[in-house]
Amino acid sequence: MTSETPEEYFDRRRHKRVDLRLPGRFLTQIGNDESLSTINLSCSGALVQSSSLPDPGAELVCYFDDLGRVVATVVRHTGEGFALKFNVASHKREKIADRLTWLLNKDLLNLTEEREAPRYAADVPAQVLRANGITLYCRVLDISLTGANFECKGVAAPKLGEIVSAGSIPAEVVRTGIGGFAVRYLQKDERGEA
Repeated sequence: MTSETPEEYFDRRRHKRVDLRLPGRFLTQIGNDESLSTINLSCSGALVQSSSLPDPGAELVCYFDDLGRVVATVVRHTGEGFALKFNVASHKREKIADRLTWLLNKDLLNLTEEREAPRYAADVPAQVLRANGITLYCRVLDISLTGANFECKGVAAPKLGEIVSAGSIPAEVVRTGIGGFAVRYLQKDERGEA
């Protein structure tokens, strides 16, 4: 057990933790893709379970279902898993807080999903160009102004966090599964364009 000053303990608990189980995945600095499940979380951190225990201090890219992508640092191991500190700007922290509030209240208040952009069903062929130059021949399952969901049978899906080109649009892989993956289109300021 490590000793902490009251300031360090207070800093860890600056935001209220809520018990909420969210499945997700994390990508390590060396590219390993692992599954996780939250035990509790706040807009500034989470306690998670995983069969993999990254070292304290390791930086991870996490993808939480219903919450999205968050860069985090492993703070410590616990008896249940490991604790994460989210490395996010204040506006992202506010978005996480809003989303957590919605997730906690959606059933109680009979709320409906509010996506950034409506999704439309599709069943059309598509080509996705991976960073390594390999072209994947896929089918678009659904599409919106902010992303798309692809079915891609018989080939390995891109890894979480990989930057691909969906048609001519740069995108980040935000979800993978058996036989498919989903992307979030990158905003112009995220593309590294001049």
